[in-house]
Amino acid sequence: MAQRYGGKFSPQGETPADTSPRASGGEFRAARRTRAGGRVNLLFLAPLPLIWSAFGNGPTALALNLAALGVLILAAWLTREGLIAQEAYDARTVARRPAFPRKIAGSILTGLGLGLAGFAATGDLIAPVIYLVIGAALHLMAFGMDPMKNKGMEGIDTFQTDRVARAVDEAENHLTAMTDAMKRAGDRQMITRLEQFQTTARDLFRTVENDPRDLTAARKYLSVYLMGARDATIKFADIYARTGDAQARTDYAALLDDLEQNFAARTQKLLLDDRSDLNIEIDVLRDRLKREGLTSH
Repeated sequence: MAQRYGGKFSPQGETPADTSPRASGGEFRAARRTRAGGRVNLLFLAPLPLIWSAFGNGPTALALNLAALGVLILAAWLTREGLIAQEAYDARTVARRPAFPRKIAGSILTGLGLGLAGFAATGDLIAPVIYLVIGAALHLMAFGMDPMKNKGMEGIDTFQTDRVARAVDEAENHLTAMTDAMKRAGDRQMITRLEQFQTTARDLFRTVENDPRDLTAARKYLSVYLMGARDATIKFADIYARTGDAQARTDYAALLDDLEQNFAARTQKLLLDDRSDLNIEIDVLRDRLKREGLTSH
């Protein structure tokens, strides 16, 4: 009989009364439903009947149907990777367009795969061309095109934004490694708790992306501290998966609390520093205007 779990960090569990950094942002800001599922998973399943069509109809049909199967599976994989890349692009304030248009390539390969399957079934050229055009068009309508231009980089020093992009990419790799490791632990509550910390960490990423000058002050957080958190997560997941050590779980949860508080504090300090810089600029400009007699105050 299924039993709902509960606990300090469970979705229905009790949480401390607004003392943590995550209290102001909602409990599940990180728990986003990815678009790289659902319809994309169907793309992997749809061409499987070609396996049965490949056998029993001669070597030509075998080769064409297996080729169509491979092309359609490749198209599904490219589409999924394209959606993941677009999610990362949409989540960032400053982002470069994907280097390779995966979803567009997926549309072309989908059309090509359907064309090969149509040629294997009919043997003429008209039907495969129709399948190719309609298949590619429907795929493009269903999943859209890849981002075709950089975002938020107008008038910004590209050297600085490249430095920030590399630092954020490295930090995201650490977060991904933490997520993969935590899955081995098999603890849903701790997976949720880790997602909450990752949301706070990404708030810092977005702050640095908005003002690349903040990178120097945040570099330790994006590299050293996250690398240490990644290593601690991997060790915890290995230990907990083998032994179910409750003390290790408690210690790791406390580590996440400390990390989240420190990352949130750094984000707030960067925002305050940015506000201070703005106030200085405003004061300097107002003083200059006052000296030149251009204001009435």
